[in-house]
Amino acid sequence: MSAISIGQAVVLGAVEGVTEFLPVSSTGHLKIVEGLMGIPVDDDAVIGFSAVIQVGAIAAVLVYFSKDIARIMSAWVRGLRDREERYHHDYKFAWWVICANVPIVLVGLAAKPLIKGPLASLWVVAGSLIVGSGVMWVADRTGRHKRGEDDTSFKDAMLVGGSQILALLFPGFSRSGATMSTALLLDLDRVAATRLSFFLGIPALTGAGLYELKDALGTGAGAAPLAAGTLVSFVVAYASIAWLLKFVAKHSFNAFVIYRIVIGVLLFGLLGAGVLQS
Repeated sequence: MSAISIGQAVVLGAVEGVTEFLPVSSTGHLKIVEGLMGIPVDDDAVIGFSAVIQVGAIAAVLVYFSKDIARIMSAWVRGLRDREERYHHDYKFAWWVICANVPIVLVGLAAKPLIKGPLASLWVVAGSLIVGSGVMWVADRTGRHKRGEDDTSFKDAMLVGGSQILALLFPGFSRSGATMSTALLLDLDRVAATRLSFFLGIPALTGAGLYELKDALGTGAGAAPLAAGTLVSFVVAYASIAWLLKFVAKHSFNAFVIYRIVIGVLLFGLLGAGVLQS
């Protein structure tokens, strides 16, 4: 029998879709909701399910940014054949995205026992939510927001891509939060920081979902719940992406900072009162 029902899968898919690209930690929210529904957060099937439904959110990015991705990939292919094309920013950017995801892949493989073990605790999620809020607040206040997407460099991509490791090791820190905060500290404007976070997340999250697919199906996460959760994740994530890009064009990240602190404190309270098990 599946460790997750179709109804639970729909709820978790919606949570994933809303939170994957907002800087509030999708992993943290999934673990909180799983705990409230009585789903064991450290179960292999549950961990695999959470990784697989991320593919729905990534598919939403692929569709939403399909024109940008096609342009970048076309430049990359042309650059492989023509030396002159290698001076084009899109060709370089494609390689930067690839290289920037190498650190998280290496750390993910090396630290898998920790990620699926002690670091999966809801206590870690609560602490990471609050600590990540502080980082985001500092980044948004100190960043000069003067550099656009065309001003990004290989160094920017590597630093922002490397920051994804924080979310990998400390669920609750938020991959989006870590990458956006790092980009803001590098003086990118909010829209450029958000778009860079999206593009860098495509290889990492797609790879994680595909890597976990076999384990998820083989440990009790049924095909029907996986399909339902992934579909819902796609639909909700598409709407979330559109909203976020409009929001950051006119607002600071303060609302996310406050929200994360409230959720982190609430989670500490629920854990301390025994309402949730870590």
